[in-house]
Amino acid sequence: MILTLDVENTVIKRNDKMHLDPFEPENTLVMVGMLDDAGNETIVTFDHSEQQPTTDGFRIVQDTLNDTSLLIAHNAPHDLLWLWESGFTYNGAVFDTMLGEYILQRGQKEPLSLDACAQRYELDTQKQDTLKEYFKQGYSTRDIPHDELSMYLSSDLHATQQLYSNIKDRLDRAPTLWPTVQLTFDLCVCLARIYQRGFAVDLTVLEEVRKKFEDEKQGLINSLQEQVGILMGDRPINLNSPEQLSWVVFSRKPFDKHEWATEFGDRMPDTEFRSLVRSNSGILYKQKAVQCKGCEGTGQIRKTRKNGTPFTNTTKCSPCNGGGYLFYDNTKIVAGLRFSAPNAKWISANGFGTGKDNLEFLERIAVSKGLTEAARFLQDVRRLSAVDTYLSSFVGGIATNTKKDGKLHVRLLQHRTFTGRLSGADPNMQNMPRGGTFPVKKVFVSRWAGGQVMEADFAQLEFRVAAYLSQDTVAIKEVSEGFDVHSYTAKVISDAGQKVSRQDAKAHTFAPLYGASGFGRTPAEAAYYEQFTKKYSGIAAWHQRLAKEALNTGKITIPSGREYSFPDVTRRQYGGVTFFTQIKNYPVQGFATADIVPIALLQIDKLLDRLHSCVVNSVHDSIVIDIHPDEQEQVIAIINKTNDVLKSLVDSHWNIDFNVPLLLEAKIGPNWLDTKDVA
Repeated sequence: MILTLDVENTVIKRNDKMHLDPFEPENTLVMVGMLDDAGNETIVTFDHSEQQPTTDGFRIVQDTLNDTSLLIAHNAPHDLLWLWESGFTYNGAVFDTMLGEYILQRGQKEPLSLDACAQRYELDTQKQDTLKEYFKQGYSTRDIPHDELSMYLSSDLHATQQLYSNIKDRLDRAPTLWPTVQLTFDLCVCLARIYQRGFAVDLTVLEEVRKKFEDEKQGLINSLQEQVGILMGDRPINLNSPEQLSWVVFSRKPFDKHEWATEFGDRMPDTEFRSLVRSNSGILYKQKAVQCKGCEGTGQIRKTRKNGTPFTNTTKCSPCNGGGYLFYDNTKIVAGLRFSAPNAKWISANGFGTGKDNLEFLERIAVSKGLTEAARFLQDVRRLSAVDTYLSSFVGGIATNTKKDGKLHVRLLQHRTFTGRLSGADPNMQNMPRGGTFPVKKVFVSRWAGGQVMEADFAQLEFRVAAYLSQDTVAIKEVSEGFDVHSYTAKVISDAGQKVSRQDAKAHTFAPLYGASGFGRTPAEAAYYEQFTKKYSGIAAWHQRLAKEALNTGKITIPSGREYSFPDVTRRQYGGVTFFTQIKNYPVQGFATADIVPIALLQIDKLLDRLHSCVVNSVHDSIVIDIHPDEQEQVIAIINKTNDVLKSLVDSHWNIDFNVPLLLEAKIGPNWLDTKDVA
């Protein structure tokens, strides 16, 4: 039997965030709706204020699930999670209509809610969404009138069933997508299990990490305030203001940033460019503070009556705007760091922008020129922004979303990216900084006393995938012989005059694979990008073939059958191709993290099924396992077995010959941070 299923559950608000999951004890399962392929509809009530639970409700649902060969749902992980946590079992096949529609969009993101999908397919759902009004009035799901809630659930069931029919019909007409569809649906169930398991959190360590970040943040603020005083004079600058930060960096007050793109062309000659910058932005001078005479530095004025007696209340001094001081720029000393935009293209794209990438570029320039004060300021600004993010997104996100069971239930989402790689929420673990030094990872521990945490990480996966997709003979040879491409990258940049570590060089190794060029890099870094194109000419030629395919067909297809649409791709005036960065990026990122990593993840999860140890997270090209204290050797053996069969699994699933070695490297430790290579 093919069964369409949907659930209704309560939602609670905690820490100013809505929680829909069953891990909150206050949340309950309200209704389960089922619609079979013969058109028979069953709605079972479990917790509603107007109606007693359905007699034998649990048995009715479980018996139906037992007879089900394919479960259809829209956002299946949510429904599966509620079924499992409510005591039901279902281990059969799943068809998620949301993910099916996502695959058919081929990288062109459209809303994926059930209502949005139904509208696109012009489905006659006869849905009257009155529930939003009830929620606005503060109703709980269980308190919404039973008849209205049942009608709403019934409408969703029929919409999902119709959507399944339409999506399956489209997929049947695109048979090359079916391997992607099958992998996506299998992974959907696996990720729901990971969500259910959770990752144990040491809240004591989390507080220690928070305190260290808070102390570092305050230290950076103090340091920056001191530096700003030196750079800008007496007037304080709000570094949270992009405009004011721009004053500090460029020593100029440019006109409206949105005008720069129209004022400057990408290929304007440097002399004309510099002249226009000078004529359209004024030099900023250091400012000197002078006590306001109107309020004598108090910032407040107390007016007097005609008889000479003062009014009781004071008012803000208008000349100094309540600050108590007037600021003048008649020092004639140029303020700030005095940076210049490198060329017209840079300013056309960014204005006088001070985003992360721009500041990182300027910092590299400062380091290469020995401008220590400028480098320190830019480094501190970037670090302050990063620490703020770590505190809010990670420390705060983990604290908010760790449940009473002591676990962060990791949400891994398959439908939010263009490429098919995983995203996340609450918090998005995929945004963790790469590398093995991020202190937040220390808070994640084993759920068992004496247990360990393993991270199994693919070795140079993106580079290996690019070698395969391009069939670059040099890249394939190097990977097959165990050549350390990251060390090579570091050597090229260092030999060009900019010392970098192997870890720092990784970003440059992968960047050309994802469409980056030497533009906006330091001379030493640009030298590597030029060398890359020469050395790996097969990859460069493959990039050109991808561009040609996109121009001719409006899409690109990778060996897995996954497709990416580029309906608006055109040639630029000077011969370049629009969307060229994405055209180069999507195949590598998609095939690596959306098509290969899931195969390894599913294999490992299947082999762990007979053990207590379990997969608890996946970030980029790594798989994280919580190891039971008695099972370490068994888990290591499973990773080794996966390495032995991984190529054959990739080959058989995608019907290809992946002629580049694949390797998972495992590390184990008492927490996610302090892991060491497995001997």
